[in-house]
Amino acid sequence: MTGESVKMSTEELLSVDYEVYGRVQGVFFRKYTQSEAKKLGLVGWVQNTQAGTVQGQLQGPASRVNQMQEWLRTTGSPQSRITKAEFKNEKTIDKMDFKDFKVVR
Repeated sequence: MTGESVKMSTEELLSVDYEVYGRVQGVFFRKYTQSEAKKLGLVGWVQNTQAGTVQGQLQGPASRVNQMQEWLRTTGSPQSRITKAEFKNEKTIDKMDFKDFKVVR
């Protein structure tokens, strides 16, 4: 086993809910979020809200969840303009509740 897979297995798993505000609908934000989450090996979901925000849940190794939170806070899709990102209900989990990362319509 490589050092990376050993590290991954001992790192605690986190689950966190998120909501991103700004110009985040109609700019492929969900697609980019899904792509970034999959690249980081995270599971969960993302969807548009009636209020014009994007919300969802992330689950995975703590360091990767933290990377994704930073991405949601500062990067997003190329056309998006993020004004703020909120994270709540962060908790440690024993196992992930999802098999992959889905865009919910």
